[in-house]
Amino acid sequence: MSDRPTSTRDLASGTDRDDTIERSTQGDVRDEPTDDGGTVREPLLPDDQSAQLTTRWQEIQTSFVDQPRDAVEQADGLVADLMQRLAAGFADERERLEAQWDRGDDVSTEDLRIALTRYRSFFDRLLSA
Repeated sequence: MSDRPTSTRDLASGTDRDDTIERSTQGDVRDEPTDDGGTVREPLLPDDQSAQLTTRWQEIQTSFVDQPRDAVEQADGLVADLMQRLAAGFADERERLEAQWDRGDDVSTEDLRIALTRYRSFFDRLLSA
């Protein structure tokens, strides 16, 4: 596990917000403090996809000993796949909001807040990696 900070405040916002909110693919957001003052992060992908990707990563690492070049090429493909899945999740959310706007529907402030917190959370994770 990393020693890197997990809160928005620690990551660079400079505000006194210790409420890192993560998204699950089902669209809910949660802010669940832990006993040590951190925050439980919701996964960016469903558990089954995360498990599948993790298994694949472990296979790639194991194959490095015998086939280092192939392992690096497979790692590149796996990371590209993961990035596409994450981008697709954000694109789907954006399309949902834009469809509401196109129909003339009001998008609630709560829907927009949730969307923004997802972006902030993902942004914070990328910067802390």
